[in-house]
Amino acid sequence: MDASRKTAFIVNPAAASGATGREWPRIQAQARDRLGSFKAHLTAGQGDAVHLTRRAILEGADLVVCVGGDGTLNEVVNGFMEEDGPIQPQPLLGYIPRGTGCDFVKTIPIPKELNKALDTIVGLYTRSIDLGRISYLDHQGRPSCRYFHNITSFGVGGEVAGRLNRATKILGGSISFVWALLASIFLYDKKRIRLKVDDVFDQEGTIWNVFVANGQYHGGGMEVAPGAAIDDGLIQVTVIGNLTRGEVFWHFPKLYKGRVYQVAKVSRHTGRRVEASSDRQVLFEADGEHLGQLPIVIEIVPGALRLIIAE
Repeated sequence: MDASRKTAFIVNPAAASGATGREWPRIQAQARDRLGSFKAHLTAGQGDAVHLTRRAILEGADLVVCVGGDGTLNEVVNGFMEEDGPIQPQPLLGYIPRGTGCDFVKTIPIPKELNKALDTIVGLYTRSIDLGRISYLDHQGRPSCRYFHNITSFGVGGEVAGRLNRATKILGGSISFVWALLASIFLYDKKRIRLKVDDVFDQEGTIWNVFVANGQYHGGGMEVAPGAAIDDGLIQVTVIGNLTRGEVFWHFPKLYKGRVYQVAKVSRHTGRRVEASSDRQVLFEADGEHLGQLPIVIEIVPGALRLIIAE
């Protein structure tokens, strides 16, 4: 690693039900041995990683390493970005996955094992990845902007995220997500949603959920967008239509086997802009973070940042 490189670590000690905080002294020692000196910033609550990342970049960091799960990575990504694009075009993003789910690394080659993740960062092999940019109303009804690196969903997915964020994840990402999903399926009332993808799809219908995908996996391993790519300049949209509850449970295993598009009431669309609205309250989440409600507009931002990945 170039000794002149200025590196900042953004660490979520609460990730993986607190295991990241317990492991941080070991991670820090191995990282200093491999990368040299760096400044570490530990988060204390929601939103901290956004501000800490932004401050590190404005203070001259040219490499920011995220240590945490998909939610932490989402905040770090948002720390790189302003509403109209990156704060600075030069900084690189490294990632040491340490969360309950870590779905993003199922799409892109970043190892979860610590030494291999550090090897990847040392190698500095980068790939320019797309981001999704969401314009929406937050929980107080204020216009807001947020980026996502993996997947945004709305419908029952927004309910799941809210329930999951209020609960413990001590059982791990997959089990915790399935519990929250099953509870939400029993309690959720399907909503009518108008959905528009570019100028090629514009329909209103009763929908369980919509996944707007940059990556392929969501919710601790569900392959909700098979074939989605993080650098093709496109959003992949998976619409779970008007299934009965019985059909949802019957077809549920297909979500974990990459066969979701075999279900008759599930459709796939691709584009660069997605608009969604409803006359009822429909919650949405981005990378597992419960953010607000419809209406929303989602646009792809091609090649928005440079991510270090394995060769």
